[in-house]
Amino acid sequence: MKTNRAGRDLIKRFESFQPSAYAAPEQVGTTGRTIGYGHVILDGDNIPDPMTEAEADELLQKDLERFERAVWKALDGRVQPIITLNEFSALVSFVFNAGSEAFRNSTLRRKVNALDFEGAAEEFGKWVYATVDGKKVKLKGLVDRRQAERELFETPDQAAA
Repeated sequence: MKTNRAGRDLIKRFESFQPSAYAAPEQVGTTGRTIGYGHVILDGDNIPDPMTEAEADELLQKDLERFERAVWKALDGRVQPIITLNEFSALVSFVFNAGSEAFRNSTLRRKVNALDFEGAAEEFGKWVYATVDGKKVKLKGLVDRRQAERELFETPDQAAA
């Protein structure tokens, strides 16, 4: 299953295009750098800096493939045939931002796997905090993103199967 246009657009809107590498707020104090649409530069990455939007789109597509696999792998076999593209794409956006491990260990994933989609939708709003100067702080950007992910998750579309 692939992230649909609505999910991809959501990710691009919240990540925003950055042509040059920068230290993301959550990466301050580390060697972590980000470029394009939220791509965390890893050792061994051969990435142009600065990059064009076309190059950032290609990089985003490669990143999405990795996060799509992580979401699909975390979903129970009962969910896979019935999950919609919007639900899946919202989860990919969440994992793109919060990380695969956070999703695997989350109540959000457990509720999706229990086929409690209404309860799962409620979980997005709990992921609005980041650590800033050693303290958990509610960030407006995360509030907005989680609301957009929830709205996409709750928007009806065709089931995957």
